[in-house]
Amino acid sequence: MSDAEWEVVRDALPVPGWLEGRGGQPEGYCHRQMLDAVRYLVAGGITWRAMPADFPAWDRVYAFFRRWRDKGWTGELHDRLRDRIREAAGRDTEPTAGIIDAQSVKGASSVPAASRGFDGGKKVNGRKRHIVVDTLGLLLTVMVTAASVTDREAGQRLPARLRERHWRITLVWADGGYTGHLVDLARNVLRIALTVVKRSDDVYGFVVLPKRWLVERTFAWLMRSRRLARDYERRTDTAEAMIRWSMSMVMSRRLARRRH
Repeated sequence: MSDAEWEVVRDALPVPGWLEGRGGQPEGYCHRQMLDAVRYLVAGGITWRAMPADFPAWDRVYAFFRRWRDKGWTGELHDRLRDRIREAAGRDTEPTAGIIDAQSVKGASSVPAASRGFDGGKKVNGRKRHIVVDTLGLLLTVMVTAASVTDREAGQRLPARLRERHWRITLVWADGGYTGHLVDLARNVLRIALTVVKRSDDVYGFVVLPKRWLVERTFAWLMRSRRLARDYERRTDTAEAMIRWSMSMVMSRRLARRRH
């Protein structure tokens, strides 16, 4: 990170318990070095053991990553950066509308058979990333499943997870894969209007569809991180953490440019 970007990230870091009198010991490492190491791994797509000598030892960096994943601090940092971008754009920190979509990616040999599957439509053997973004394309929630899980099946759980974290959401745009009883479920149970934006049958070639292009752009942002070019993670929550780290890099760089 540049110094300007570190200023942005440092202000959004979760406050450790020992600073707030909740007990615990002060960390014996530099947060900036650890964050740089994790971001290097996500952006470069290297393995943990291939961590360059300029960073701390790979097992210490992995322990840092694992602790942040398990305690929810990765999501906390990500959400704080997203709130600041929304504020800078003149938006309320709590969105009221979102766009849902899914992306199938190939799974590496390290992905266990219990959490991988085959997507018959995309002809992909691996996992599927289900995400919901706001109207700025910023990530609201993510869920990683086997690629064999259909959009309708994931759509029964993902809006509920979205509702828990963002209570003001009342409208979600989706593609044709989320039709059926899912629309009634979202309206009657979750109080969310699920609006399907369909592609016209008489249109050929690439066409930009209203609202749906926002989530496709977010997938393009994520694919800039080589670690996300395919799924290498043994656990789905680790894959979700990698996605949040990737989006955190996108947002911190944007905030650093705004500040300067």
